[in-house]
Amino acid sequence: MISIRLSKELEEKLELLSKQESMTKSDIVKEALSKYIVDYEKKRKPYELGEELFDQYGSGKGDLSKSYKKKVREKIYEKKSH
Repeated sequence: MISIRLSKELEEKLELLSKQESMTKSDIVKEALSKYIVDYEKKRKPYELGEELFDQYGSGKGDLSKSYKKKVREKIYEKKSH
């Protein structure tokens, strides 16, 4: 639950809109906040959107991007020797 303080002018506009749209003030605020968050997320860069997911499912081997060719050669050699 959250409580907010509105200016008198904003509260009056919200009250009027609530009556015009036959919606509760809470529903109008929820809808407006949801739209704001969607718009905000559209503005964020792709890196920012995925940043919290990076490194969560890694192998724990920090050198894979540097040593991948060596690892591929080792795998190929293993298959050929069996």
